[in-house]
Amino acid sequence: MSEENNTILITGGAGFIGSALVRYLMNKTDYKVVNIDKLTYAGHLESLEPVESSDRYHFEQADICDAGEMQRIFSEYQPDAIIHLAAESHVDRSIDGSAEFIRTNIVGTHNLLEISKDYYEGLDQDKKKRFRFLHVSTDEVYGELGDEGFFEETTSYDPRSPYSASKASSDHLARAWFHTYEFPVLITNCSNNYGPYQFPEKLIPVVILKALQGEDIPVYGDGTNVRDWLYVDDHARALVKVVQEGAPGETYNIGGHNEKQNIEVVKTICSILDELQPKADGHYEDQVSFVTDRPGHDFRYAIDASKIEADLGWTPEETFESGIKATIKWYLNNMEWVEAVTDRNYNLERLGTT
Repeated sequence: MSEENNTILITGGAGFIGSALVRYLMNKTDYKVVNIDKLTYAGHLESLEPVESSDRYHFEQADICDAGEMQRIFSEYQPDAIIHLAAESHVDRSIDGSAEFIRTNIVGTHNLLEISKDYYEGLDQDKKKRFRFLHVSTDEVYGELGDEGFFEETTSYDPRSPYSASKASSDHLARAWFHTYEFPVLITNCSNNYGPYQFPEKLIPVVILKALQGEDIPVYGDGTNVRDWLYVDDHARALVKVVQEGAPGETYNIGGHNEKQNIEVVKTICSILDELQPKADGHYEDQVSFVTDRPGHDFRYAIDASKIEADLGWTPEETFESGIKATIKWYLNNMEWVEAVTDRNYNLERLGTT
């Protein structure tokens, strides 16, 4: 799909991954970008200030469950591709309340697939050939791994939380629309993202901010749970690569090749903070506090990303060491963003203890 004069519609473009994707598209490509976001607690237009003045960028505050609004937006902007990121995404919040996860991740995806299919069927043959619907998902749909092995695109689904179950459901819907209606769907399943502009409910920003505030740094269980960490800008590059060159009906796993125990991540952050902003007394690691594990906490995730490398030539550019240092520096230099996005809606309290 060529870039010039083509329009990509992104759902959830004010969220963490979505805003990184919008910034990448605006800075590195010639696409026109339409950002649809409901602006829940995790969606922030502050993350898009660097690109919001461009005449190639358009923002629509809308709910993907609202069929009328989605039809209007499709009719007005005539997109050439959809990258669907809009989702409730925090496991701990899904434990406390699953209803919104079912509504947005399943019902919203169904609504978007239906409207996109109807729109697609009305396109001329040339535009049909170019059109793509990329459904962005998570490695959590696969369940958990033991000490060895990797999630592959053919791994059976085994979701363990309300969040991962809702994403697994939406993946199945997307695949069904490809097989039933020959609708040009692609699916990606990614590992844990981190980087600038991440809402401070996830592990890495929580550790950074708790450390700087002099508070206990909570680590679930014994801290040995393992995740594969993917720098968000690497993920954005991968998504663009898939929508441009991926084959309809295919799934591509996107991983960072950075397996780390949670306690390793925490200690690395503390060590870098000791270097960049030393405490007057002691070390940041002194603040680590082990807390009761969350219910259903999967032990290990690890992605086999060999397919996207072999088929599309994508590999991550950031190591964990370079990415985590860049992330910490960004938070140290952008505390006003943290204050703006957490004001009145989140105070770094623990969630998901039900």
